Amino acid sequence: MFESLTKVDTRVLSGAALANALPRLTAFVRRGERSHPAHHPRCLFALKEGLGHVPCAVESIRDGKTVGYLPLTFVRSTLFGRFLVSLPYLNTTGTLADDDTTRLARIDPAVALADEMNVRHLELRQESAITHPRLNGSRTNKVHMRLALPAFPGPLWEGFKPKVRNQVRKGEKSGLSVHWGTFALLDEFYSVFSTNMRDLGTPVYGRKFFRAILRHFPGMAELCIVRLGSRPVAGALLMHGKGITEVPSASSLREYNSLSSNMLMYWNLLERSIQRGQQVFDFGRSTRDCSTFKFKQQWGAIESPAIWQYARHGQAAELRPDNPKYERFIRLWQRLPVRVTRVIGPAIVRGIP
Repeated sequence: MFESLTKVDTRVLSGAALANALPRLTAFVRRGERSHPAHHPRCLFALKEGLGHVPCAVESIRDGKTVGYLPLTFVRSTLFGRFLVSLPYLNTTGTLADDDTTRLARIDPAVALADEMNVRHLELRQESAITHPRLNGSRTNKVHMRLALPAFPGPLWEGFKPKVRNQVRKGEKSGLSVHWGTFALLDEFYSVFSTNMRDLGTPVYGRKFFRAILRHFPGMAELCIVRLGSRPVAGALLMHGKGITEVPSASSLREYNSLSSNMLMYWNLLERSIQRGQQVFDFGRSTRDCSTFKFKQQWGAIESPAIWQYARHGQAAELRPDNPKYERFIRLWQRLPVRVTRVIGPAIVRGIP
């Protein structure tokens, strides 16, 4: 009797079965004190609608309740090949479980699925390593940058160094205004974001993808726009989980850096998160000691592990923007008109895991 009550059933979900499982998967990831927005099962459907990826998941059930969940997305493109990822675009997903045994039990079905789909590799974006014979590669060169939030903005503001406070004040005195919204601000956000991505030499996601995120996360996803007069000069997508807020995408126009528009925007992102009662702000991943790492560090963000693990073949790092083989492509991309990058960029970036 005891064995039957404690038996764990592990299954692979896709199509209608995955859609029907959304309520119980959502209840599982949100039952604790905190849950990261990237862990929400709706991310699978936003990725499907916005990027055309095929969603699936490995679920473990005990006594009719979910005790483990591994979201997966099948990414395929003519340029780069086929991949199984948990999850693209997002910084942290991987396998979630009540205990280590259940967490480990989802690896075999995931690898079997990767074998069946004949992908170049299975990629699990985790925060702690799993020891499994089929997980034969890893990347640990980046870290998550996160900030513990107080109950009120005052203590956070007082803890900043004078340089940070002065830059925020400069933005406030530069005639900049801050605006919040969703679909009504999407065009302004995308104008700033796509321009900045071109300047960085990186293919841009399509507007359709961000619209899908806003649609699948009502009340959880919102846009922040900083304007100089009527012109948007900075913008960010904010996603609120349970106790944790993440900024997965943020950009500012370089020609307005002297106005501290980016600093003003980030202070407002932090204030917004505190106003919603959040305890943690996730700035996203960075390479230690790079410029973005130092930018996040000045706000008080502390690093935490980012451990991406791999199964099957294919070099995990070869499609990353910091690969030296793409230097020429980056320089070429930076010379393209923004309107051209908005047309051809989404078809390229959707195939990069």
